[in-house]
Amino acid sequence: MKPKENQSPVEFWEEVYANASPRTKGQPSAALARFASDRLPGHALELGCAKGDDAVWLANMGWMVVAVDISSTALSYAGANAQAHGVFGKINFQQHDLTHSFPEGEFDLVSAMFLQTPFEFARETVLRQAASSLKKGGLFLAVTHGSRPSWSWDKANTSFPPPQKRFQDLGLIPTHWREVFVGNEERVASGPDGQQGAITDTIVCLERC
Repeated sequence: MKPKENQSPVEFWEEVYANASPRTKGQPSAALARFASDRLPGHALELGCAKGDDAVWLANMGWMVVAVDISSTALSYAGANAQAHGVFGKINFQQHDLTHSFPEGEFDLVSAMFLQTPFEFARETVLRQAASSLKKGGLFLAVTHGSRPSWSWDKANTSFPPPQKRFQDLGLIPTHWREVFVGNEERVASGPDGQQGAITDTIVCLERC
């Protein structure tokens, strides 16, 4: 789905979720499960929570979660997901257009799974702000598309920066961070209409020193 002419980001994402099923996959993002499973639970921030599977998983693991999305419809789906799993009281759902507002607080984990959009978006600026909200010893996890699936809104000639370039573009002071994993991983993904295909995830996982 591509934005209509003169459509705002909020309007676009509202339409995306209004046309989507409220059903969820019922499982966390692979990278989040990989890197957060052994962490001591604390306070987590999820940027772009969509239908809430990651937030629900974190809450079930003992985390207190601030889950953010630009779409009120997505947040309603995520809230219902949390209610169904008995963890609604552990998740603070907040609506933010991150180019204009940002959740308050300090966190032990920041997760940004595919925080990407067909609009102009200062993603690196937002992620730097998110990283600055981490406590010492906190985990920063950002995953982006490293290849173009057939259902993507990206142009066919889109170039995808390598992992280290993604890390460098964040503008973080390297000595303040320990690299847990900065690299690409392959997986099979499903598109909005049930399509399946092999895609590359670019993962930047860091621990604040």
